[in-house]
Amino acid sequence: MPLTPLDIHKKEFGRSFRGYDEDEVNDFLNQIIKDYELIIREKKELEAQLAGQTERLSYFSNIEETLNKSIVIAQETAEDVKRNALKESKLLIREAEKNADRIVEESLSKARRIAVEIEELKKQSKVFRTRFKMLMEAQLDLLNNDDWDTLLEFEVDTDELEQLSDDVK
Repeated sequence: MPLTPLDIHKKEFGRSFRGYDEDEVNDFLNQIIKDYELIIREKKELEAQLAGQTERLSYFSNIEETLNKSIVIAQETAEDVKRNALKESKLLIREAEKNADRIVEESLSKARRIAVEIEELKKQSKVFRTRFKMLMEAQLDLLNNDDWDTLLEFEVDTDELEQLSDDVK
């Protein structure tokens, strides 16, 4: 157990012949007591400072640990966000490719239908042209027919028609 200033103050030495000067010893002991008290006070102050510094170190260690955990969590979250964004972008690309394929297929199908319709219309127009040409040729033949001349040469007696009309009445 360490000495206290009170232990030093209460210490009494035995007397002997040819001993030390009592006043010198007492002055020296008083000086030791003062120095020892000063050292004890300094020690307590240093212990208090050390406790404060230890508490601050603990506080900053906790902050450091919390920050490290936060950084780890932020990194993991960033990785998750990155992974999710990558997955979503791949899904969007796949969906866009499917839509593009569907649009191309629909366009090709529509183009085929239109081509078939065009061919059908060409056939119908050829048939119509042939029939129309035949009709026109038939009509032209009718116009060029000598029967027209015969009809124009035919004369009708209007007096006779009036009389017939009167008879019928």
